[in-house]
Amino acid sequence: MNDLKLKVSLREVSGKKVATVRKAGLVPGVIYGAEMEPILTQSDYNATEKLVNEAGYHSPVNIEIDGDKKLAMVKNVAIDPVKRRIINVEFHAIKATDAVTAEAPIHLIGLGESAAEKASLMISQVLENIEVKAKPADLPPAIEVDVTGLAVVEDKITLGDIKLPDGVVFADAAEDLNQVIANVYDPAVEAAKLEAEEAEEAAAEADGAAEEVPSEHGGTSEKAEEKAE
Repeated sequence: MNDLKLKVSLREVSGKKVATVRKAGLVPGVIYGAEMEPILTQSDYNATEKLVNEAGYHSPVNIEIDGDKKLAMVKNVAIDPVKRRIINVEFHAIKATDAVTAEAPIHLIGLGESAAEKASLMISQVLENIEVKAKPADLPPAIEVDVTGLAVVEDKITLGDIKLPDGVVFADAAEDLNQVIANVYDPAVEAAKLEAEEAEEAAAEADGAAEEVPSEHGGTSEKAEEKAE
């Protein structure tokens, strides 16, 4: 488990007054869950942003509240759509002895080393994240998937092909193990398909425009006349 820490202090203001917290360079937040009353918090902006980037929604965080320590996970982060700055963060308190569900990122390893890529083919990552369940200490920072075995077009790796770390299971017991994580494709073939589709669309647009051109006698086209009737 990553040793991620964040110091926060109790927040005494709420509602519209929270704006004063942000102006002071702090991030308003809240900690809830684990049979506890919600606790309003505030924390240094830079420290909070760094923690959120490192922890994501998948790594446990040790939060120190005026000397008191709690284990939690980032539950939600609100971002200002214009300034792209964190304006609020929610933490969900958890217990070290209880299994929790988290969204783990999937990292492809061995990119550039596969037979497929050496043959000028490309590897596409189809699935970026997967929900897993484990005790906080067993939660992986990421699920690593080795792609060096991919060699030809349509080779693929599915959820059923990966081995989860000890103590970790898929959060959904009914997860479709045939779900594709990564596959191989030929960029030249895909480019040709795209070019053909664009040509077909252009031809269809040209045909549509031709139907709207007035007849040689200054009247409307037959199709336009039919619509008028």
